[in-house]
Amino acid sequence: MMTMPTAMAPPPLPRPIGYHGAVSDFKRRLIEATLYQMHGNRTHTARALGLQRTYLLRLMRELGVAAPPPIQRRRRDHR
Repeated sequence: MMTMPTAMAPPPLPRPIGYHGAVSDFKRRLIEATLYQMHGNRTHTARALGLQRTYLLRLMRELGVAAPPPIQRRRRDHR
């Protein structure tokens, strides 16, 4: 019986989360990262992920994902 060397073993998870917990965690992190890349625009995020916008919104609600606030652009004074 061959054992895997310790250097090649995957790092232990901080807590046992199970299959469904791991999938939910992955979805949450993917949505958050894509929202960040799309500057909080949920329509563009849904398009980038290949999802319908309404389904993305449902996933965000179920997974507890909050969209980052939109980037504030400086307004020019027109005098």
